[in-house]
Amino acid sequence: MQLDEEQAQQLGVDVERVKLLLIGVATLATAAAVSVAGVIGFVGLIVPHVVRLAWGPDHRQLLPLSMVLGAAFLILADVPARTIDAPSEIPVGIITALCGTPFFLFLLRLRQRAVF
Repeated sequence: MQLDEEQAQQLGVDVERVKLLLIGVATLATAAAVSVAGVIGFVGLIVPHVVRLAWGPDHRQLLPLSMVLGAAFLILADVPARTIDAPSEIPVGIITALCGTPFFLFLLRLRQRAVF
């Protein structure tokens, strides 16, 4: 599967079934991580995608930049969460979800256009 779908199919792998299985496992793993860490963990999904789009897939740069930019993003999300409805606070997870949802819709549309 890592090399090519066509080669995997020639080796007897049911490619569509494996894809569905991998999507299901990834979805369950993400749901488990969010249930433990909360919606703030959504930052861990947004920032690495942005860094990978901007700087490329080199993990020597990807990991440190993801950590620094993830922290910066969380601070930038925390500021409006504390100031919009002062003196009470909006949960920072709402702000990160408001940023993350349009971003993932953008990624889906980008990938959908690349396929067709």
